[in-house]
Amino acid sequence: MAKKLAGTMKLQIPAGQANPSPPVGPALGQRGINIMEFCKAFNAKTQEMEQGAPCPTVITYYQDKSFAMDIKTPPASYYLKKAAGLKNVGKRNRPRGAENPGRETVATITAKQLREIAEAKMVDLSANDVEAAMQIILGSAKSMGIEVKG
Repeated sequence: MAKKLAGTMKLQIPAGQANPSPPVGPALGQRGINIMEFCKAFNAKTQEMEQGAPCPTVITYYQDKSFAMDIKTPPASYYLKKAAGLKNVGKRNRPRGAENPGRETVATITAKQLREIAEAKMVDLSANDVEAAMQIILGSAKSMGIEVKG
């Protein structure tokens, strides 16, 4: 017999750093999910990834209090900021893009770096090939004020 679906939720959790403190603990606790079991499973699945990289996670939970998680690759903006070496800091001590994208350029990356980012994000993008994925990532870079050279 199939499990009865209770719902789904989305969280963005740093790779290898899930712990019962907010926002993870309260979000899971109010849905009756075992917080420590989730944290151990998430950290085990993300130990191969770069520590601290934000991982969008879709959690499907069932009426019997069990759960399944789908961990996606970090957002394109994370990879772009890292490749561009952005050091300027916005809210919550995170690097950010341009205040006026299109008029202002805060950094540049190479076409090779763009291809590497597209290949890393390929599993989560709705692109048929790397060239199409590069166009998607290029759009993200332009909206952040990051220029692609060569």
